[in-house]
Amino acid sequence: MSRATESGSLAMLATTLFLGFGFAFALGQNDTEPVVLEGKCLVVCDSNPSAEGGVTSSFGISVRAAGAKVAFSAVRGTNHEPSEMSNKSMTIYFDQVLVNIGTHFDLKASVFQAPRRGIYSFSFHVVKVYNRQTIQVNLMHNEYPIVSAFAGDQDVTREAASNGVLLHLEREDRLYLKLERGNLMGGWKYSTFSGFLVFPL
Repeated sequence: MSRATESGSLAMLATTLFLGFGFAFALGQNDTEPVVLEGKCLVVCDSNPSAEGGVTSSFGISVRAAGAKVAFSAVRGTNHEPSEMSNKSMTIYFDQVLVNIGTHFDLKASVFQAPRRGIYSFSFHVVKVYNRQTIQVNLMHNEYPIVSAFAGDQDVTREAASNGVLLHLEREDRLYLKLERGNLMGGWKYSTFSGFLVFPL
């Protein structure tokens, strides 16, 4: 077979595959359904395309990298004693990351920063150190409290407080935990903070 014939055959095959994919894409897609191609990329039909987080064509098709997954989970291995800490902001610091896909959780600052606009899920769990005290922990969103966890039974020593929430975040929004009242038990990794991207917007 000559080179010209071989090149023509390859071009015809590529055109056929492209048209076939386009036809299947048109039949199987609406404004919200994604198509995953061999685990390498995410194709989203978008009626209002944006270049954020991916490459967008004039046809309204946004291609996002599969590496755009976001998830973290951190634990604290020591007690949180505000009276003995230089942490005047009362931020709850964590000392171990179990998961940090995308590396958007800063362990040193113990702050998560959203890499893109989307719906995110967050949860946290804390345990107070002593009885006859009350603890309150706030999930902070750009310096403003969003949800709180509270434990105040005076007769219970190891009382826990937990909460979880879905949030609509913009790119570079910051999330962290703030101890408003009390002390936290952390010696056996009782204090945890986790979050992940549910889906981008």
